[in-house]
Amino acid sequence: MAKIRWTDEAEKWLRDIHNYIAQDNPTAAQKIVSAIYEKAQLLKNFPEIGYKYKTEPEGEIRILLYGHYRIAYLIRNKNLIDILGIFHGAMGIDRYLR
Repeated sequence: MAKIRWTDEAEKWLRDIHNYIAQDNPTAAQKIVSAIYEKAQLLKNFPEIGYKYKTEPEGEIRILLYGHYRIAYLIRNKNLIDILGIFHGAMGIDRYLR
């Protein structure tokens, strides 16, 4: 089972998503953030479940989909996965994952 680490940047994106949705619906905001977090937990047992985005010297960057959101993560090795960011599907992910 792999360990999942959330980068500071990924945690910030998750907070921003929560805060944006909570302006209109605090209950929905909590549900969405919790569901994104739970979806990312699948990576512990199934690290290659997301589609391959690109390969870097540090490892393979993959994207896991949840609703309108994309969870970008880096497989450093079979025991360690870094969550890099959470992106809305309408965002140009390429400018953030260079």
